[in-house]
Amino acid sequence: MADIETKPFLSGEVPVTAETAGITNGAHPEVHEFTKDIPAGSQESIKCDVLVVGAGFSGMTAIHRIRKLGLSVKCFESGGDFGGVWYWNRYPGARVDSEAPFYQLNIPEVYRTWHFKKRFSDHVELREYMAHIDKTLELRKDTTFNARVVDGTWDKEKKVWNIKTLQGHTAQAKYLLSATGLLHRTYTPDFPGLKDYKGELYHSGAWPEDFDPKGKRIGLIGAGATAVQITQELGKTANELTVLLRRPSYCLRMGQRDWTEEEQRAWRTFYPALFKSGRDSAAGFPTARSQTSLFDVSEAERETFWDEIWKRGAFNFALNNYYDIALDPKANKVAYDFWRRKVCERLTDPEKQKIMAPETAPYYFGTKRSPLEQDYYEVLNQSNVHIHDLSAVPLKSFHEKGLLMADGTLHEFDAVVLATGFDSYTGSLTQMGIKSKDGVDLKDVWADGITTYLGLTASGFPNMFMAYTPQAPTALSNGPTIIEAQVETIVDMIAKLEAEKAESIEAQRAAEVEWKETLDAMSKYTLIPYTDSWWNGANIPGKKAENMIYVGGINMYEAQCREKMDGWKGFDVVTAA
Repeated sequence: MADIETKPFLSGEVPVTAETAGITNGAHPEVHEFTKDIPAGSQESIKCDVLVVGAGFSGMTAIHRIRKLGLSVKCFESGGDFGGVWYWNRYPGARVDSEAPFYQLNIPEVYRTWHFKKRFSDHVELREYMAHIDKTLELRKDTTFNARVVDGTWDKEKKVWNIKTLQGHTAQAKYLLSATGLLHRTYTPDFPGLKDYKGELYHSGAWPEDFDPKGKRIGLIGAGATAVQITQELGKTANELTVLLRRPSYCLRMGQRDWTEEEQRAWRTFYPALFKSGRDSAAGFPTARSQTSLFDVSEAERETFWDEIWKRGAFNFALNNYYDIALDPKANKVAYDFWRRKVCERLTDPEKQKIMAPETAPYYFGTKRSPLEQDYYEVLNQSNVHIHDLSAVPLKSFHEKGLLMADGTLHEFDAVVLATGFDSYTGSLTQMGIKSKDGVDLKDVWADGITTYLGLTASGFPNMFMAYTPQAPTALSNGPTIIEAQVETIVDMIAKLEAEKAESIEAQRAAEVEWKETLDAMSKYTLIPYTDSWWNGANIPGKKAENMIYVGGINMYEAQCREKMDGWKGFDVVTAA
């Protein structure tokens, strides 16, 4: 998924949105079913104990685990099937960057009967996996698809949430659990002249599955994880591909390979131990953070070690490296120089090296997402693939034939692809029309900055929980691991509340302030605050750039959350008289 650029690409002229430009047209037909406005009242009203919004990994595991409490649970999903981000993402090369067996739910009845084909699954296999989860757990009977939530209000007297969808569904539930995802709400910059462009125009989040790049001149805006994956595919088949970017990504070696059924059968014996170890780790993989400084070893020892973890592929160069790379600019530079050498062995064009792997690092290594790649640099090295540095020559405007640059150069394209990413963390949460107990929309509550308690709840929103959220270790974690840590914590909170015959729970405002201060205090000792990216929301014009990451790791985070449950520290709980 895309690691999007951090500042507006351009300014001036009348803004044109993705919708007015029609960039969602042409995508697989079932994807945009939710835009059909069914008259209110035409759908049956739902009453349940817990309403889950979103049917990706978070929603699916929530349904399963809430059922185990003996509570009634229903789910509204805006798409046409299970999968969350993997239902929507169908662009060329779309693939997860967490390796098997860790990118799956820790549910034995599901994993015992499933085989992954690759170390890193593509979007097709992931939808097949979601279908397997559904079939095994029978989730569909409690899920309503093509149901996009647009309104939510808290009934102070009845102490229930009233939820409405664009299509006319209504629901009433004691608890509301938002499982709407980290990277779902697509973002398109307000490009000048966008409506004038006459060629094909697509956002990576609304991809036409019948798109044929052969013989076409294609412009690709972006250089994050999504753009890397698209480049690897389109660069091999398009007549010409021009990648337009402002900052390069520091890609790591994926190390993709086939994964046989025989291997998986053997490894399944160890799944419980592996999942337990992953849960008790910082990033969700069964590995420990290094306690060794880069400067405590000789250069020869360091180089030998780095060569070895580089060859492992995946995120091993990030997860198993010396601890001070994330803290010390000098150590970070040594790591960047090693990374650059590895890249330049493959990207041999000197001019392309200056843009994609410059001698001076444009930002600290590891302070924004490092995509995994398979043959990205070989594709960039091809003569039919061009790189345009937007920081040197900015984009002035779209033109009917392509893109007009600030120096007057016109790049003519048959198609333009926008890998401009997502309104991360909050984009989905703030677009549902969910209002506080005082009637204030969440988007307005968060207009001047995000406030949560534990990344799970928000002051003013009783009985509302969130999973895969801001102010948690989300961006630095294996998705399913942090999802299960959060969802299982939420489910245990609900179980405790029900046992205590509680009517409502709400985070205290002072606890939110303290939580934010805790996250900021932890982050300031790292190099992360020195780089803008979707990690801090700086990619969206007008959105406050702020720390949204808990850097202490999943294990420390979950322990803190569960410690707060003892005596409901930082919460106001109302019990029945």
